[in-house]
Amino acid sequence: MKKLPVGIQSFVGIRTENYYYVDKTSFVKKLVDEGKYFFLSRPRRFGKSLFLDTLRQAFLGRRELFHSLYLENNWDWSVKYPVIYISFGSGVIREKEILLKTFESILREHYEEEQITLTEEIPNRRFFELIKKLYKKYGQKVVVLIDEYDKPILDNIDKIEIAIEIREELKNFYSVLKDADPYLKFVFITGVTKFSKVSLFSGLNNLEDITISPAFATICGYTQKEFETVFADRLEGVDLDEVRRWYNGYSWLGEPVYNPFDILLFLREKIFRPYWFETGTPSFLIKLILEKRLCVPTFENFELGDEIIESFDVDRIYPESLLFQTGYLTIKEVKKRRVMLKYCLGWPNLEVKVSFNNYLLNTFIDLIEKEKNLDRVYEALEKNDLEGLREAFQAFFASIPHDWYRKTELHRYEGFYASIFYAYFAALGLEVKVEDATSHGRLDMAVKFNGRCYLFEFKVVEFEGKGRALEQLKTRHYHEKYAARCEEIYLIGVEFSYRERNIVGFEWEKV
Repeated sequence: MKKLPVGIQSFVGIRTENYYYVDKTSFVKKLVDEGKYFFLSRPRRFGKSLFLDTLRQAFLGRRELFHSLYLENNWDWSVKYPVIYISFGSGVIREKEILLKTFESILREHYEEEQITLTEEIPNRRFFELIKKLYKKYGQKVVVLIDEYDKPILDNIDKIEIAIEIREELKNFYSVLKDADPYLKFVFITGVTKFSKVSLFSGLNNLEDITISPAFATICGYTQKEFETVFADRLEGVDLDEVRRWYNGYSWLGEPVYNPFDILLFLREKIFRPYWFETGTPSFLIKLILEKRLCVPTFENFELGDEIIESFDVDRIYPESLLFQTGYLTIKEVKKRRVMLKYCLGWPNLEVKVSFNNYLLNTFIDLIEKEKNLDRVYEALEKNDLEGLREAFQAFFASIPHDWYRKTELHRYEGFYASIFYAYFAALGLEVKVEDATSHGRLDMAVKFNGRCYLFEFKVVEFEGKGRALEQLKTRHYHEKYAARCEEIYLIGVEFSYRERNIVGFEWEKV
């Protein structure tokens, strides 16, 4: 049985030390056959660095590493190219001076290894000089591979002035690629986010973004077939449907894929845990969501256009765009509205849905209190105890510190209260549907549990008056849509007061 390559980003290591490898080398040939400058955005821990190293070894002509892989018999191994490999993945860059030293360190590693002397002093000029001298030394055009191109900016995403300063230095550095075109064979740039071309790659108009190209949808990550084929000897007794529910579902307009980090750790531990989510916390995203007053339940089915899903900038950050690019939301469907494409986004899988909403709840109250309340909500649903459900949510709102309310106006908005209810049900892994369209209007929220359906309507009494929530559920006959789906249906009208900062009405009826 082979070893699981958990955290291994070296193609050489994987191919020489008996690790499993999912063959992605057909994409190497496809890229080189179709163009010269490429950009790919993928969430963290998705295999971007491994793919870049695969490209590097192919251009270096190391055929022995590709034995039995697609590329072995589909590549011209007689030609070898000089490769410049740049990665900003390690360490944290908090200021411009550290970035400049990092530039020099990366360049030094290359020119010392190649025994080349650089005379230019400015970082971007030294970069250009390195490309040109490698071209002259080998008589072949140069390959440039850039990994985590955006990390120095993301390290400072909550400090706009520093982030802009670093962005300008990176822009200056990357601008070399335009003027160096006569000496370049191939350029591949990867990162987590997609900043606008104007802000970072000004002038590089032929940079092709393959992030949401169906032809490259599975360039990183494992498809279901790859998972079941490559790791077949480790799947005895594994519930494949549950693995798919937990970890599959990331989509970029093609076949959905698994995050490799999740799958490798699951195969090692055989325990369903949020392995990928635990490697990073979405604290900055949560802050943005609260600042922009986004209604979290809408993340079940979020609709965006091209202009937001594709790029943003340091001083123009859309949380919706970041949620997609960082992997917390993925493309579920594409629709055409008028002449424009609309992307329907949603949670990729159970791991992200449960973990993200758990983390959101941690923002409001102490972790231990939150866990107790989660248990209370689940137990109330198990017993079909709606009074107990009311008490659990009232206890939650009552436990939010006064200081939190003082700093934000969120408690004035219906979406805040709906988000809390949704976050609890989602954190428990329940089936939740929001803003469900019926012939009589849109139902705020439906929760399915053990054959029972709970239909919720939320109101803020200062805006709507008391008694309106349950009345709306009844008069609009939302339950008719669920009659054939549920053994029992309960209508629950929940009313809040932003002055009381809690639930002031919780009425229900069984249909």
